[in-house]
Amino acid sequence: MTTSSPTVNGRIIALAHNAARALLEGVLARHGITFHQSVTLRAVVQAGGAIGRDALIADVTGSLKIDESIVRGVVGQMAAAKLLEDDPADGRRLRLAEAGRELADTTAAESAEITARLYAGIPEEDLAVAGRVLTLVTERANAELAGA
Repeated sequence: MTTSSPTVNGRIIALAHNAARALLEGVLARHGITFHQSVTLRAVVQAGGAIGRDALIADVTGSLKIDESIVRGVVGQMAAAKLLEDDPADGRRLRLAEAGRELADTTAAESAEITARLYAGIPEEDLAVAGRVLTLVTERANAELAGA
């Protein structure tokens, strides 16, 4: 564990993200899915288990800052793998298939265990400050991207 207290900057944020993502990627690899697929599953879960196809693509594209065509490909792969399926009540919507729901639950539980270990012992007030700072940085970066 480091004893210095560096000022937060893009490098510090990137190092933390990449280290945590590497741990998550290990979980995902064991279950045969990619990070992009995991983010897509999570978006459907957060939407209550069903979401409009266009809204899902916009959500994941905005979250990952990747081209829409990549997300459309990921959604297609997930439908082919029977993780997502058309909502029978509305063909413009996608919903979690049973396998997708089970996968989302399993990977979320395993990821939560990692998160608990990584954040253990960090005071709540420090986490709150970090959350506020990172939310503000994200908002500012998104605003700049929207203006570009």
